[in-house]
Amino acid sequence: MYDNGIEPALGVWWKPAHRAEKVWIAIAFAWCMVLFAMMPLWHLKGGQNPTGIRHRVEPADFEARTNEFIEEYRVGEEAGLPIVEPPPGAEVYLVGKMWQWTPILRLQEGATYRLHMSSLDVNHGFNLYPFNINFQVIPGYDYALDVTPTEAGEFRIICNEFCGIGHHVMVGRVEVVPATEGAARAGGAE
Repeated sequence: MYDNGIEPALGVWWKPAHRAEKVWIAIAFAWCMVLFAMMPLWHLKGGQNPTGIRHRVEPADFEARTNEFIEEYRVGEEAGLPIVEPPPGAEVYLVGKMWQWTPILRLQEGATYRLHMSSLDVNHGFNLYPFNINFQVIPGYDYALDVTPTEAGEFRIICNEFCGIGHHVMVGRVEVVPATEGAARAGGAE
């Protein structure tokens, strides 16, 4: 039988709740209030919310800055994508566009960089695999974040925001070289 809204619903919904129900409702409400009170603390002390700088930028201007960055620090090319190796402390640019991350970044372990990310077309998601680092990369915004790679290795940048038919192939790369190897490259011993 369907409830048509005219006939009263079957059951005893108009009678007061049982004592056990009231206890569970009170517990659930109290827990909700605890979690609500913890939200500012999680934001300020949690460490899971990176504090970055976000400001508006025209996509064409961000693309021009990224191209200048690529030309200045390019050390090679792989599958048509430039590989860049900026010195420690540099401003690093990464652009998302259908369906690629450009350029491939080669960073030095233990060095600090300011990473600028933006999109040229639609929203993209930045996920650094295997770490749980996620950002929304939005066209028209430059999101800058200070980063210090703490372990050497090769890491994938995966788009985790559906961006079109080629979304599944949108994978970028960050190579982190050991500090000694990075110092040798900077000294011209490559």
